[in-house]
Amino acid sequence: MRLYVDPSHDPRPSPEAAGLRGSNQSGMRDWNERLVLSLVRQNGALAKSDIARMTGLSAQTVSVIMRGLEQDGLLVRGEPIRGRIGQPSVPMSLAADGAFFLGLKIGRRSADLALVDFLGRVRGARRRVYRYPTPDAVVAFVAEALPALLASLPADRRDRVGGMGVAMPFQLWSWVQDIGAPQSEMDAWRERDIQAELGALSGLAVHVQNDATAACGAELVFGTGERPKDFLYFYFGYFIGGGLVLNGQLFTGRNGNAAGVGPMPVPGPDGRMHRLFSAASMSVLAATMEAGGQSSDHLWESPDRWTVPEPVLDAWMTSAADGLAAAALTAAALLEIEAVMIDGWMPVSVRAEITRRTEAALYRLDLSGIEPPGIREGSVGAEARALGAAAIPLAQRYMIDQNPSVREG
Repeated sequence: MRLYVDPSHDPRPSPEAAGLRGSNQSGMRDWNERLVLSLVRQNGALAKSDIARMTGLSAQTVSVIMRGLEQDGLLVRGEPIRGRIGQPSVPMSLAADGAFFLGLKIGRRSADLALVDFLGRVRGARRRVYRYPTPDAVVAFVAEALPALLASLPADRRDRVGGMGVAMPFQLWSWVQDIGAPQSEMDAWRERDIQAELGALSGLAVHVQNDATAACGAELVFGTGERPKDFLYFYFGYFIGGGLVLNGQLFTGRNGNAAGVGPMPVPGPDGRMHRLFSAASMSVLAATMEAGGQSSDHLWESPDRWTVPEPVLDAWMTSAADGLAAAALTAAALLEIEAVMIDGWMPVSVRAEITRRTEAALYRLDLSGIEPPGIREGSVGAEARALGAAAIPLAQRYMIDQNPSVREG
């Protein structure tokens, strides 16, 4: 680790830093580098003068930091911007090939393994569809898919794979009735240490996080457009799941299950209270299709090509939107969230329509005393869980995170 010491640093806070200030104290090089990389990720290409203004660090200190990050292959120079006075400004951007990460999503109907670069772009991916997940099936899938993904990288870049993240539902053995799996096979999840097994298989540090929380993390790290500082995130998978961002940081709670929105009580069409699971999960849509004699298998194979009878899809979207609106109102009353973001394993057109219906349903509710959050579409899309899994080791190594929340092995 390099050490940055800047005794000339002006300790007065910069209003632009928004709480993200650098440190010139001994032993803080790692923090300073994470800070610079986080700011470049959030804001795009930045010059040394921009970083100095935003962090309060001196120009000399910032120059040393950014030169070191460039030498490490994590930042790349852009074209100089010439002004009327002084030296030209040189913006620095994240280097796509600076680091790579593996993201494994273990879902109730499928598993995905993705190789993601430093910018969050998927360089390669493999998929396995199954009726229900077992540890043996997941480990066998990774053993088969991993070598081909790593081989797709140039030989001189393979040592830049910085870890594997795993996004999976916690306590899978508790959902046997809901996913139609044998209890005896699902109980294997109680005994197996999937984190250790994948670590031994890959030779990498492995990090595990709840799947919907990881999807929320993908929106936070890789999302595009304006990012609210505080938002509740809904992800449509086999079950509806969620994540929470407070003050620009992923909040996971004591056990990693904060914002587990599925059990939230919401009013149903019969006037009784139901869990959000039963109103807004893809499993509900699948069950309705099966009851009508239509196979739902294709829902899990691709998020882009749904073939669902229009009345069935319409009724499901209305039920989901009403449930999300009620859950959003409850969250807004407790947390004063700025926005609600909606994403999932679904066609973009369906996501847009659910978002529109959720906003309309929210404004039909009694909002007295509540500042209603904005209702927005997520920007990452169907692959948010695998991308979010890859974002876990990325954030662990290269970003400022005030709420560390994963187990590392």
